[in-house]
Amino acid sequence: MSQAALVIEENDPYMSSDFVVEMLKQLRAVDTYDTFEGWPEEKIIDPLILTKERKREIPIVGDPDEITITRLKSYYNAIASLIEKKTGLMAVPFVNLTHEGFGRALIMVGKLIVTDKTLRDVHRWGFPSLEALCVESEKQIEKALAFIEKHKEVAEA
Repeated sequence: MSQAALVIEENDPYMSSDFVVEMLKQLRAVDTYDTFEGWPEEKIIDPLILTKERKREIPIVGDPDEITITRLKSYYNAIASLIEKKTGLMAVPFVNLTHEGFGRALIMVGKLIVTDKTLRDVHRWGFPSLEALCVESEKQIEKALAFIEKHKEVAEA
């Protein structure tokens, strides 16, 4: 993917959402070489946004690189972290991928699996907009919270 202009506007209202703030924490946590030092937040989260133009630059068939896999794992870490904050129960993400980019992402709370997502074509993983990123993550979190409430005894086990 060529390095084009950022697709996230500087004053995008979604940049202050709980999920984006948590996602930025997770991405900074895995930045062991301080690559993001001094970068604006928009530049850090921008690679998660795959517009139609950006997606066209990525081949249909391919293996995911380590950076993409790290972003994917950070995404599920952020979801788990927000579930944990909202419930007070430990949420553990688990991502299992083949080298070809197929696999599964789970988030477990106690003995309860609250998120189960089949992953395909991870080398093309991303969201069409920052709004779509926030909407999808909030949907997953709300679904997990409802599941935890329904099966509280299993989640607390």
